[in-house]
Amino acid sequence: MALRRRRRAGPQLTASLTGGAPGLPAPSQLELDRRAFRTRRSRRSTGVALLSTLVFAVVAYLVVTRSPGWPRVQTTFFSLSAARDAFPDILRGLWLNVQVLVIGGLLVLVLGLGIAVLRTLRGPAFAPLRLLATGYVDLFRGMPLIITLYLVGFGLPALRLQGVPNSPFVLGTLAIVLTYSAYVAEVFRAGIESVHPSQRAAARSLGLTHRQTTRIVVLPQAVRNVTPALLNDFVALQKDVGLISVLGAVDAVRAAQIQVGQTFNFTPYVVAGLLFVLLAVPSARIADGVAARARRRQQTGSVL
Repeated sequence: MALRRRRRAGPQLTASLTGGAPGLPAPSQLELDRRAFRTRRSRRSTGVALLSTLVFAVVAYLVVTRSPGWPRVQTTFFSLSAARDAFPDILRGLWLNVQVLVIGGLLVLVLGLGIAVLRTLRGPAFAPLRLLATGYVDLFRGMPLIITLYLVGFGLPALRLQGVPNSPFVLGTLAIVLTYSAYVAEVFRAGIESVHPSQRAAARSLGLTHRQTTRIVVLPQAVRNVTPALLNDFVALQKDVGLISVLGAVDAVRAAQIQVGQTFNFTPYVVAGLLFVLLAVPSARIADGVAARARRRQQTGSVL
């Protein structure tokens, strides 16, 4: 019995010592040499990148700080006292941007997915829905977001219709959802069309209806294929939520503008910009990680 257990544990022990997975054959010596070479190359590339970045940063710092107009620029754009005074108001305004980002992002996903499904409907009976979805995408994808904000933020309240909100928060979120849902719809549509037709045929051969095939087979694969692109759109959305300030909403950008109008110092704009950068960096890194994971998943099976 002990001998049998030892024999069963033998491949797992060998795999753990050589870097393979349990149940799979151990990598060849050629593959181990390739892994070692890739590790050395990665370390060398990292060292060169760090050194070149450090040299560039030092050169840029010396060029900027030794320029003739640097003292005035430092006082106007990088005043620590002005940043300290404006930071609380800008941070409170950023909370409004975060609310628009969360609510608008969820609505964009739902509306964009619905439009993408409408655009991929087949059959002549669904032609009006496809034309309507196509016209929506062409309209709001081609129109600048700032113009959509003006039309929705100032045009809808001017109609004086009962039940139409006047809140810049609601109207700004609506304009952002209308614009970004058009972009996200095209991303979803590309993901749906990337699913191989054999997947649909196999699902239909198992007795699934068209709706079940779309919901169970097509959409999960489509969403997984376009997740990196969706995350990139989310990063872009994080910046554009600052445009609701044109409607009078006191967000981070408007709070910075108020401080600039009072002090005639542009440092609050820099503070607001840095806060948006800090908000976007984690999402950008997550997007990079998801894209790298997708590449590794596609390359699985090519390792000897």
